Amino acid sequence: MGRLSLILSLSLCVWTTYAQAASVSVKNIRMWPAPDNTRLVFDLTGPVEHTLFKLHKPERIVIDLNQARLTSKLSHLDLSKSHIRAIRHARRNGSDTRVVLDLKSEEQPKSFVLKPQREYGHRLVIDLYDKDDSQPTKTIKRIQPSNRPREVLIAIDAGHGGEDPGAIGRRGTREKDVVYGIARKLEKLVQRERGMKPVMIRRGDYYVPLKRRVEIARKQNADLFISIHADAFHKSQARGSSVYILSEGNASSDAARFLADSENNSDMIGGVSLDDKDDLTKMVLFDMAQNVTIEDSHNLAKNVLTGLRGVTRLHKHHVEQAGFRVLRAPEIPSILVETAFISNPREER
Repeated sequence: MGRLSLILSLSLCVWTTYAQAASVSVKNIRMWPAPDNTRLVFDLTGPVEHTLFKLHKPERIVIDLNQARLTSKLSHLDLSKSHIRAIRHARRNGSDTRVVLDLKSEEQPKSFVLKPQREYGHRLVIDLYDKDDSQPTKTIKRIQPSNRPREVLIAIDAGHGGEDPGAIGRRGTREKDVVYGIARKLEKLVQRERGMKPVMIRRGDYYVPLKRRVEIARKQNADLFISIHADAFHKSQARGSSVYILSEGNASSDAARFLADSENNSDMIGGVSLDDKDDLTKMVLFDMAQNVTIEDSHNLAKNVLTGLRGVTRLHKHHVEQAGFRVLRAPEIPSILVETAFISNPREER
């Protein structure tokens, strides 16, 4: 009788483990098309193992989800602006689910899983990149100075986007929506200024990786970089605007990181090519250029802070410094503006 009880107990444990593994459901699939990539997010009831591979002629991406089932309909997905022509799914091996993405052209896929965070549970993220864009970033050549006047290019970076909502206020206001609205208004203001032209880092509700935001600004030969955010704090009384520039401590580590990156070997800083310079000369030139950039960033930040003082309350009355990754373009004066505290009900409104 004891042996039978042991066998039944072991069987129950095995069955429970299998049931838990097989109970993972794909509750929803969300999508964010961007100009150079498409992101799909699978919302899951638990962790899941997956495999991903490509098929050609026609171009397809196949995603196998182990011990999972799709409980969401896919009819809500608008594929018209994405890299995907159609999405199909079917049961596989009795307990797995296979999802097939029929593509409009060849794409380079990347996948990763995310653990629960805030209002989101377990997620599987699939990024599809243009084939050309999946290659190493081409060397960025800065425009050589000339005597001919040209438009001043202002890179406007709306923080967060897509799967990343940023901070969320008590009323449910999402930072990504607020800062994008502000960025669009700033874009219109810049367009009205003679001799100035805006460059939007993102033009919609999709996520741009932090390093990519800087790359876009550099590729467009931007003269200024402005990143727009909305602050948050665990105490709702915190309020006011802040303006940040890159801290000098981070600048030193950035110099070493930049010069260690083989993709930057032929880069240009301040119109000077680094291609034929020894390591010490590269470091000196880079350090000089970045010191000038930080000084220009500080002057820009002070002017913006003065302007903000006339329309809203300031959180800090001096320019602050931090290691924000979007401020790390070595030759572009860059600032990050925390427009207000979305965690403050009054400022959220």
